[in-house]
Amino acid sequence: GKCLEGPPGMGFVVVRRSALERSEGNCHSLAMDLYDQWVYMQKTTQWRFTPPTHVVAAFDCAIAQYLEEGGLAARGARYAHNCRTLIDGMAKLGLKSFLPAAIQAPIIVTFYAPDSANYTFKSFYDAVKAQGYILYPGKLTTLETFRVGCMGQLGERGIAGAVEAVGKVLAEMRAAA
Repeated sequence: GKCLEGPPGMGFVVVRRSALERSEGNCHSLAMDLYDQWVYMQKTTQWRFTPPTHVVAAFDCAIAQYLEEGGLAARGARYAHNCRTLIDGMAKLGLKSFLPAAIQAPIIVTFYAPDSANYTFKSFYDAVKAQGYILYPGKLTTLETFRVGCMGQLGERGIAGAVEAVGKVLAEMRAAA
């Protein structure tokens, strides 16, 4: 649901009915048993357990906003513009993206950590957060990297603000070196 900009807690399953019918007994989790949920929904039109009604309502709003924005083409174009704005802005600060542009998806961008003796992810993260922006704390490699998302209710102004915050923190780090 992230690219639909909905809340966590909902998921989609696209499956051939024949595969679903053959899946009985395959799940080792009561809560995640798709076959049992499907059978119960067919019999009762209800979820097996109390549904997260607030999540369902919020997800309904997220789908309406997605359609109002123009669907996949418009949402994808906004994310792509966010991604380009982010990569270009970070490059001006001396930060290089981990992936080449040809294979970079417009969802989340991994950057090499700043080349500074004062850099630690925690201090960098905390300083950027103090500016009102949250970096993604996970990293994918053993190399020092950090990640920034391009999706969500963000436009060019939000991305530019994040780049500005990172630039301010980098300047402070370099001045302290």
